[in-house]
Amino acid sequence: MDLPAGLPPSREDWEHTPLSVQAVLIMLGQENQMLKQQGFELQKQVNVLQAEVERLRERTGKNSSNSSKPPSSDVPQQRSYPKRESSGRKRGGQRGHAGKGRKLKPPEEVSHTIVCKPKNCQKCGVDLVGEDPQPLRHQVSELPRVKPEVIEYQLHTLTCKACGCENRAEWPADMPKGSFGERMQALIGYLGGRFGMSQRDMEEMMETVFHVDISLGSIPAQEQQVSQALEKPVEAAYAYVQQQPAVNLDETGWHELVKNFWLWVCTTPRVTVFRLANTRGAKGAEHLLGENYTGIVGSDRYSAYNWLDPLQRQACWAHLKRDFQAFVDRGGESKTVGRLLLQEFKSFFSLWHRFRNGFLSRLDFQTAMLPFRKAVGCLLQIGTYVKHRETRKTCHNILKIETALWTFVDQDGIEPTNNAAERALRRGVIWRRRSFGTQSESGSRFVERILTVVTTCRQQNRDVLDFLTDACRARMMGISAPSLLPGS
Repeated sequence: MDLPAGLPPSREDWEHTPLSVQAVLIMLGQENQMLKQQGFELQKQVNVLQAEVERLRERTGKNSSNSSKPPSSDVPQQRSYPKRESSGRKRGGQRGHAGKGRKLKPPEEVSHTIVCKPKNCQKCGVDLVGEDPQPLRHQVSELPRVKPEVIEYQLHTLTCKACGCENRAEWPADMPKGSFGERMQALIGYLGGRFGMSQRDMEEMMETVFHVDISLGSIPAQEQQVSQALEKPVEAAYAYVQQQPAVNLDETGWHELVKNFWLWVCTTPRVTVFRLANTRGAKGAEHLLGENYTGIVGSDRYSAYNWLDPLQRQACWAHLKRDFQAFVDRGGESKTVGRLLLQEFKSFFSLWHRFRNGFLSRLDFQTAMLPFRKAVGCLLQIGTYVKHRETRKTCHNILKIETALWTFVDQDGIEPTNNAAERALRRGVIWRRRSFGTQSESGSRFVERILTVVTTCRQQNRDVLDFLTDACRARMMGISAPSLLPGS
């Protein structure tokens, strides 16, 4: 018999071994090889399972501090506060603190005044006359019972007594074509676009608060009237943002009937626009900005913005901070790199706040940022060599757009975060959650336009309801709609 594989006896010893023992040794050698192979297979399975456990652990450990998940998705936790010694004082405002009560309205803004005067002297009973130059004043704000104004238009036909011709009058040019006026239409659009009120809730509110009878089906019809009135102002707002030197972009998922859409938002300091697109890719951003946009775009690191040159981008440092926190939560080498990156982040953001508040010049700010830029770049390079795969991948991807990390340092008017776009998009997210999207293309257009108008008017401190009313009136009369552009 040949020498069995995996067993140590020499050729001479093997030849002097009885055949029965050789057979046993050969069998043991084969079993040994089989066990080794099984061990290799089991180790492969263990490695796969360990990777899966690591992936699931990171997935379940994601929250608003280490990922793009919203704070509302975080698991409620009991907050712990550091213990401190009792001051011995009661809770609430202390004696001598400045009050924050309601200020009295000036006399010209008071609807009516109720004068309370004493009639007789409390001591001797003599009648009292005269005026108190500084009476105590107390004001109460009250809402009157709302009673709708119903306007009836009558179209008369008169017969000429001379020739017998029948003459019919014409409806006034400013008469609404439907059953509801421009302010009623504007209010319905305002309640949906600003407060996220459902159509059933609007029906109840119109009946209970404003004492207006309106059917559920009439509410979306009025929303469409508002949508058509806002078409031109919103189109002008789209053109305006495409000409701005800096914008911020973000997007969120949406549904139109059974199709997947995405709600995009583009913000500038004075104008914000929304647009629904059937893609979340680069085409969606290009559709909103225009293919030839030459300004700077603040955004997260989503691949839809990779069509832009890194010199045209500002990567959001709020998102980067969450990435670094994710490094820390992974432990090991990733934790060390993440902790050092968060320290750099905290230090140079204090410089940013000083610069933004006017305590540093642009040149001084740029000079002070040089060591931080170098340190962050070195730490990201180190991160590409750590053991954790996701940390290496994230560091590689950040380094691909390293130039876009520091655009806010080199260019005027650029914010280091994308918080403005995220805040603006929040109202769209709430709308999607309460209504699950829209049921038609016309409904989607209403969402785009009303969110654009509400957000932009609030940015410019304009009365949203007045703007919507003016737009609806302009549509009824066939005149130019009011503009959303600054200074209009």
